[in-house]
Amino acid sequence: MKKLCPNLDRQDALETVLEVPIPEEIFTTKTGTARAWQNMVSWMKPNNDSRSSAPALYGARNTEIQLLLGVVGAPLIPFPINSESQTISRSIKDLHIEASMAKYIVKQYVAAVGGERALNSIESMYAMGQVRMGTSEFGAGEGNGNGVKKMVKVKNAQTSAEMGGFVVWQKRPELWCLELVVSGYKISAGSDGNVAWRQTPWHHSHASRGPPRPLRRFLQGLDPRSTANLFMNSICIGEKTVNNEDCFILKLEAESSALRARSSSNVEIIRHTMWGYFSQRTGLLVQLEDSHLIRIKSSGNDGIFWETTMESVIQDYRNVDAIKIAHAGKSCVSLFRFGEGPESHSRTRMEEAWEIEEVDFNIKGLSMDCFLPPSDLKKEEEKGEPDCGVVQSNPKLPFKIRSASFRISTSKVAAINVDDSSPFDSDEDL
Repeated sequence: MKKLCPNLDRQDALETVLEVPIPEEIFTTKTGTARAWQNMVSWMKPNNDSRSSAPALYGARNTEIQLLLGVVGAPLIPFPINSESQTISRSIKDLHIEASMAKYIVKQYVAAVGGERALNSIESMYAMGQVRMGTSEFGAGEGNGNGVKKMVKVKNAQTSAEMGGFVVWQKRPELWCLELVVSGYKISAGSDGNVAWRQTPWHHSHASRGPPRPLRRFLQGLDPRSTANLFMNSICIGEKTVNNEDCFILKLEAESSALRARSSSNVEIIRHTMWGYFSQRTGLLVQLEDSHLIRIKSSGNDGIFWETTMESVIQDYRNVDAIKIAHAGKSCVSLFRFGEGPESHSRTRMEEAWEIEEVDFNIKGLSMDCFLPPSDLKKEEEKGEPDCGVVQSNPKLPFKIRSASFRISTSKVAAINVDDSSPFDSDEDL
């Protein structure tokens, strides 16, 4: 990962320290250093580059990056985690067999990642890594001219993955901050213990509904203690083989009260479930999966339904200060839209691969100021805006995803994550 980059205005000036390190591939090229510097300029300034590009490219690639960052960039898990509770030490007696098995499996996981004493010694952490993400498949309903509708699939909708880098900081499960840059677009997200927020280049800062929840990336092998605390309340539902590894399956279901807290007048979250696959051989978490279903209410029918499923394979565990941390993995996201007839159905598949370059614990000087929300979010709260600062206006993204002979508005695609982060919160957009 590159932490310094050439000055984008003057090639002979001092190098600039990057807030978010970026992959070395941006600088390496077979055509010489001049070409590499031009690649860096276009990567760091995608908007300027897009204005001189063809409208089709501007309408497709930039919108796809926005979709990727909105859905894959900073998802949250469905449950808050209380860092102060001693869930790791809870007794497994006097419980149903499914809950007792789950606690026993989690205790084995705690031992496998380094032990309870080592995990409790962590007060804060930092991680830096790189990502590659892209859309692997897109399908939508289409007419054939005879009034009959069918599903049209276009695989490999994006020929090359988008590269980027990220930095995460955490003090507790409810105190965290993420900065992610992909192809020059930066998304920031975090939680100060009271509200979880997100900030993107194409929209104002906005907050998720309900109590603040941890970032999903921490549960992908970066924060074993939070993972153990979370699954201590799960049940064991069986076994499954994942990548030739026999695993126990632990399941968590969001309670109805938590779903209502995250719903709004026009968006109902019907369910949100999470599964953890723990290796029977090593005791480590090897796959994390979650799925949620929402209904966007509309007059005259049952509304539009969005089902989002995310599967993350967690790999390459290495010892960091006697604690096993996953250093690589891959996530696959499936978005399915249905309701209002077959012509409105659509399915999108996205993929992300990540690698961790640096991990460190107990960061000195990491104060509460590092987790404060953006100033524009605070201004909205002071003005009394509803829904914790979620923007209530109707901003339209000026782009559409185009593939073959069908098209779907990105505002509708983004609505699948409306409970956590989507800026589209009006009836017209949804």
